[in-house]
Amino acid sequence: MRGLFVTGTDTGVGKTVVGCALLGVLAERGLHLAVRKPVESGCEARGDGLHPADGDALRQAAGAREPLDAVTPLRLRHALSPERAAALEGVTLDRARLLAACEGVDTADFVLVEGAGGFLSPLAADALNADLAAALGLPLLVVVADRLGCINHALLTIEAIERRGLTVAAVVVNAADAEVDADMTNRDDLARRLPHPVLAFGHGEDDAAAARLAEFLLEERGTANGRE
Repeated sequence: MRGLFVTGTDTGVGKTVVGCALLGVLAERGLHLAVRKPVESGCEARGDGLHPADGDALRQAAGAREPLDAVTPLRLRHALSPERAAALEGVTLDRARLLAACEGVDTADFVLVEGAGGFLSPLAADALNADLAAALGLPLLVVVADRLGCINHALLTIEAIERRGLTVAAVVVNAADAEVDADMTNRDDLARRLPHPVLAFGHGEDDAAAARLAEFLLEERGTANGRE
């Protein structure tokens, strides 16, 4: 598969915001996209069942070509880790189900898979986000919230990724909060310490930053002309 596994240093760092911005740019360029958010907790109960807000946002950003049931088939009500939410709700959730939820993307030009929480957050009793990423074999896009402490969190996350022999495609320092301390230089500080591209995203869907990220990914991965 050509594509990315989007992970983060924690929950609430803006994985879905960054993923949607990137998908929007790729969709505008005419790529056939597939997107998977295999499990989502904290889903709102609606008349037709549990609604995965993040999965739906990703689906819409990718052009809404796939049914929501394909994008996010595993949905949980409690706003906890998927492992804990599944236990509370009597749902069987394991690595095999997570992998099965990521199938059906073979014909896509580019696939984006988003995890839940941080890289080492539990998805099931037998699987962390790290295990799902390793099984899929996709390079990782690491999203970091631009706030005090994020350098430590980012470096620890990237060390964990590389210890597993996985590839970091890029790092995004995202202004998850509306106001960011102007005295911080987290993007520059991380860029000095990492061999990977480090991009800054403004608060909300930063179209310019998403376009720069797409350009890099298309060039590096050969997606634009079908190269591996």
